[in-house]
Amino acid sequence: MKKIETETYIVNPKIEEYLRNLNPIQDNVLKEMEGLGNERGFPIIGPLVGRLLYQLAVMTGAKRVFDMGSGFGYSAYWFANAVRDEGLVVFAELSQKNASLAKEFFRRGGLDNRVEIHVGDALQILEETDGELDIIFNDIDKQYYPLVVDKAHKKLRHGGLFITDNVLWFGRVLTDDLSPSTKGVKEFTRLLFEKKGFLTTIIPIRDGISLSVKL
Repeated sequence: MKKIETETYIVNPKIEEYLRNLNPIQDNVLKEMEGLGNERGFPIIGPLVGRLLYQLAVMTGAKRVFDMGSGFGYSAYWFANAVRDEGLVVFAELSQKNASLAKEFFRRGGLDNRVEIHVGDALQILEETDGELDIIFNDIDKQYYPLVVDKAHKKLRHGGLFITDNVLWFGRVLTDDLSPSTKGVKEFTRLLFEKKGFLTTIIPIRDGISLSVKL
């Protein structure tokens, strides 16, 4: 298979711009987080996926969300808005610096009472979290993606959602790239579709989102 040397846009950038302009972000904290992501070249999920996560949480009445590998809290911020005051988002991030940034963003957005911040290995934190979860969002380092499938299934309630970012990995899934990240994404996707306890669809928005419901 021919190797693709450059990243592939999953959606035409002009289409993404059109969609973003249909409903511009009004929240000043979210705007600042997006600016920080652009400034640092940090790959946040962006407003189109953020809005999808918010919508899925509202549609399913989610009150317990586990956000793994959220960086400085962009995806968790969307979830925290969706779960309302009676809900909880468990935020798990390996970097203390990112977690500290996230904490301040949550405080400024008036969402700190809805978020429980943990610093460390997200997989271990997930295992140690008590009770069933309504949604698990996975955005940890890609080489570790295959380890998440069974753990997520075990922790979700029936009808709960397992959502994962970057499953099209900028088109690298079409190449012979043997990097740990690409191999991790491809193996994860294979395992996810083979898992009998999940019904899975891949949504080709931004860099590809997998959406799995626990049967």
